Amino acid sequence: MRQSPAVRILILIKTEGPQLAAAIGDALGISGEAARQQLAKMAEEGLVEPVTVAAGGRGRPRQLWHLTAAGNRRFPDGHAELTANLLATLTEQLGAAALDTVISARETETLKRYRRELETAGDLAARVEGLAAIRTREGYMADSWREADGSFMLVENHCPICAAASACAGFCRSELETFRAVLGAEVERSEHILAGARRCAYRITSR
Repeated sequence: MRQSPAVRILILIKTEGPQLAAAIGDALGISGEAARQQLAKMAEEGLVEPVTVAAGGRGRPRQLWHLTAAGNRRFPDGHAELTANLLATLTEQLGAAALDTVISARETETLKRYRRELETAGDLAARVEGLAAIRTREGYMADSWREADGSFMLVENHCPICAAASACAGFCRSELETFRAVLGAEVERSEHILAGARRCAYRITSR
């Protein structure tokens, strides 16, 4: 099924970051003017908003289109409000130790499942690529690539458990440990959605 221009624009900005109207037009195969008309309509719906940034040198200011909070909510949120409420109730009724137990059990199950899916991936490059595919399937809109220095980047453009992670940083810490274990490599988080970044990014190097 062919996606509508609005959906394609939402995905483009979500995965690539703020965009010029002309760049959006190029990506969609339409004119810059047609892209601006579509963006104006989406802005009326509260999905995107333009932000004017100064150009370098003597160039004219540029207008970059960002997703609004409403635009971001068009992507899976893992039942955010329910999740946050359940975590709060669990902690209030049973204490922080109970939440740690839940996080630990989730980490054990996730690690077992990831290892099973990646057992045929031979080298680190294949494991990183396979992990990105798994995370995309789980709603994280992940991508991966190899850097010029030989390290790898794993990027997640969306977090479907953001409410849970916001309520308890233990989920983020647990995922980082899971990545290290399943990849058998050094993994450092370089960008973090909960710290205000557009995405979560991980630099991966061989041990």
